This record gives sequence, structure tokens and C-alpha cells, in this order.
Amino acid sequence: MTTIKAAVCTDYGQPLQIETLHLRAPLSGEVEVSLEAVAICHSDISYADGAWGGDLPAVFGHEAAGRVTAIGPGVTGLKMGDRVVVTLIRSCGSCVPCATGHPTICQTASPHASPLRREDGTVVHQSMYTGAFAEKVVVDQSQVVALPDTMPPEAVCLLACGVITGVGAVVNAGNLRPGQDVVVIGAGGVGLNAIQGARIAGARRIVAVDMTEDKLEVARSFGATDGVLATGKAPYRQAMKLLGRGADLVIVTVGAIPAYNDAPRYMGWGGKVIMVGMPHSGQTAQYEPVVMAFTGQGMQGSKMGDAVIRRDIPWMADLYTQGRLKLDELISGRWSLDQINDAIADTRAGGAKRNVIMF
Repeated sequence: MTTIKAAVCTDYGQPLQIETLHLRAPLSGEVEVSLEAVAICHSDISYADGAWGGDLPAVFGHEAAGRVTAIGPGVTGLKMGDRVVVTLIRSCGSCVPCATGHPTICQTASPHASPLRREDGTVVHQSMYTGAFAEKVVVDQSQVVALPDTMPPEAVCLLACGVITGVGAVVNAGNLRPGQDVVVIGAGGVGLNAIQGARIAGARRIVAVDMTEDKLEVARSFGATDGVLATGKAPYRQAMKLLGRGADLVIVTVGAIPAYNDAPRYMGWGGKVIMVGMPHSGQTAQYEPVVMAFTGQGMQGSKMGDAVIRRDIPWMADLYTQGRLKLDELISGRWSLDQINDAIADTRAGGAKRNVIMF
């Protein structure tokens, strides 16, 4: 077994603890990746707060990049030293969702036993199939995609979740057509990428909705044509005035119930809400079904941007190298693993787009 340092969650809502853990070698179909960078996603924070339950102790972190340093039997298409993006999307490739192009909702992929142990043999759970708040990970080969060495690791890691989730919500789930109008609720890391996705896909107008003017200004730099403060009275009416009609797509990127309650009000006839942000378990939103039935509107969930990672991640990496997809601009700060609790606190404060742990 390999010895690594990792940030371990031992109690919900408490600071992570830096521990020395044992990481087993990759089994059949698995690879070991020595990490160079991992971004902090709000999902990691919600899990560490106990929002969705799960077993402890656990290592969170799921937006990672690094180098392949060990390969298990049966692995194809990867070689030692490859720079890879590591995602939480583990897929079997053969169930109905996978076979129809929806590996993010794979029905049959089952994880091996966690590869992480404490010195005394206690199992440490590998959260979200990844456990990337650590120096190394062992993951299934379906979770990684090789990318060019020319891309910096802190840019590569962002392609694991926030970027594919935001861009994919527009392009894959929303199926945006050129000339359509988009409202993006929430201008955080995922929201900025939804805005980028709408710009790249040829949206006519892109309205960002958020709580502060500062975040709306950042949204404009990523491609939003207009901004609306969510703190105002009936912000959906202001968006309607800007668009001249209701939106074709409304992308909800925050897990806030007020945002979900208001989202249908931004839609035009035939419009669609794409539900990306995840509220805590047990929380509910309200809407009026008769309005959607009469106007031909809809609501659709989107997990991880409905991404097919071996198709979508290389495409987005190429957009980055062309200067058409902003990644470097998403990075708010670079931190060490020992500083992870400070980085999480900075992310909680709301101003950070993405804080990245560098190894």
C-alpha cells in the first residue's frame, strides 16, 4: 500500500483533519493518479456539512487533475505519465442510460471497496467515487480523460465538474439553439460556465441573476448580456423587460429554494427550466402545474451537465486552447492541502469562483 496525506471529514460541520492514510494499489480496470490540483466545489462543502448524509470518516473532493502513476489489469487507452482529469462520473458503459448516451446516470456502476484505510485498518470512505482531497487517488478508468500536457493542472481540474456541469446544462440538457434567450440563476462557478455555454452556443441574450452587483459584473465578463439583482422585487419581471419575452431556457445553478420557486416565472411559452443546483434533502419547491401544461413549458434535472466525458471534455479543452472558454479566470485562489479549511471558509463566504488546492 501507498502512504498519502488526505483531508478527512470525521464529523459533519467540523473542520477537515489532515491524516496519513494507506491507499491500496489499483485493481482490475482502475488507475492510480498522483494529483496536481483539486478544486473545491460547493457539493463537497454540502456533503461535509451533512446535507445529503453518507458514511464517515470520508475524503471528499471530486474536481481533480494529475498524472497516471499506476495502472491495474484490463485498463486501455491510458499510459503511465498521462495528465488526466479525474471526475466522479463512474459508468459501466452497457446499462440503458450509458448505451443511450447518459453515463452520468449510470444505473449499474458499482464501486469497489474504498481503497483508503487508516493505520489501524479503519475504512475511510471514498466520497463521490473520488476522494480527491488527497495526494493520490485510485479510481475506475471510466472516470478519467487524458488531456494535453500543455494545459496547466489547475485549469484541467475545473473540467471535472463545474465546467462540464454548467456548459452541459445549456448544450446537452437544454439543447440551446442559436438565437434563443437564456436566464442563468446564480453566477457562481457553475453559473459562470452556464453563461459561457450559452455564449458559445449562440444565445441571443443571456441574463444573469444573482444577489450582488459584483457577481453580476463578473458574469458580464463571461458573456452575460444583462444582469438582474435577485434582491429586487419580482426580478423575473425585470428579466422579461430585458428580453422582451420569457426565456427559452432558465438554468438554476444554486441549491436555494427561493430560486427554484421563482424559476418558472422567467420562462416564456415553450420554455424549459434546467435544474442543476441541489438543495438539501427534504427541501421542497412549489410551482403551478396548470401554467406549464397550458404553455407547453417543462422542468428537467441535469446531473453533471449530462456529459459524456470522453466526448465533451476534449472538446472543452480545445475551446480553452483556442481562447474561447475561460478557465484561468475561474480560479480565485491557490492553496496547499494544509490550508484546505481556510480555502473552504473562503469558498463559503461566497466571493470565490473556484479555489484550487495545489500539490
